[in-house]
Amino acid sequence: MDLSELRGKYIEAVAGAADETALEEVRLAALGKKGEISALMATLGKMDPEERKSSGAALNVLKTEIDAALRARKSALSDAALDERLKAEWLDVTLPGRPRRTGTIHPVSQVMDELTAIFADMGFSVAEGPQVESDWYNFDALNIPPEHPARQEHDTFFMHRAEGDNRPPHVLRTHTSPVQIRAMMDQGAPIRVIAPGRVYRMDMDQTHTPMFHQVEGLAIDRDISMANLKWVLEEFCRAFFEVDKVELRFRASHFPFTEPSAEVDIRYSNVGGQLKIGEGDKWMEILGSGMVHPKVLAAAGVNPDEWQGFAFGMGIDRIAMLKYGIPDLRAFFEADLRWLRHYGFAALDLPDLPGGLSR
Repeated sequence: MDLSELRGKYIEAVAGAADETALEEVRLAALGKKGEISALMATLGKMDPEERKSSGAALNVLKTEIDAALRARKSALSDAALDERLKAEWLDVTLPGRPRRTGTIHPVSQVMDELTAIFADMGFSVAEGPQVESDWYNFDALNIPPEHPARQEHDTFFMHRAEGDNRPPHVLRTHTSPVQIRAMMDQGAPIRVIAPGRVYRMDMDQTHTPMFHQVEGLAIDRDISMANLKWVLEEFCRAFFEVDKVELRFRASHFPFTEPSAEVDIRYSNVGGQLKIGEGDKWMEILGSGMVHPKVLAAAGVNPDEWQGFAFGMGIDRIAMLKYGIPDLRAFFEADLRWLRHYGFAALDLPDLPGGLSR
């Protein structure tokens, strides 16, 4: 077969290839290692110089022409396949984009924002302090004696000390009360602050976790009394639980850092699993409180003969559970976005506070 017939054969085969698979078969038959044109190229070495020169040039022209035809046909087949796909698949660019769910505020963070706003409207500022505290700030300054159970290793996380390190003991703070001491030492009296934050204790069950959140309040002035404490707590509960009527019950108790001291209960009802604050015949303990002990004032550099005041503390996780109907404390730490959305916590969705309170 002369070169013109060979050219016609493969140009026709290339044009007749129905798809890329058939086109590849034509390429292999012509230009593959065992293809016809490749076989002819291999015979050039046996020719004399003059014949090799003329035959080689003709074969190179044929090879180039067939290769160009193969490329053109492949491009045409690709364009045809794309046209068919575009006919079958189409996109309406005028449709709105698919919405993407955003992140969610955690209940604890939301409740911290809520209570901060409520107490701010009553004149309280926010005070902060370190989570790793010295033994003095966490216990001694708060009139907690050395033999108190909270100062034992089975109740408190003590920081490791290398042998020969004689610095005072340090602990993961067991309450945010050390922040009150630091605030009084920095600002003196009068003072009105809340101290929200993480605290740590050696507890783990359905109602306790080794790390939880607490907010404590402190108000020091010349004539503050338990009556002021009761009013502040009632106003807070009314705003936080979004009810018009709140009834609190004060029960005598003992805390080393307050005297007198009181546990505070709130009236509620539970009918059919529905918890309602402010009504019913049941009582639930929600916080501890009392008048700041004179020894605590003195430790913080405030003269107890001139100043007095109250303090209170409550668990943020606990009041979040009460407000939003969350049954298990462990859900705060093992939950995902589906759980948060189930309880209505949307991204940056902070409910308006009742009673005209602003953020």
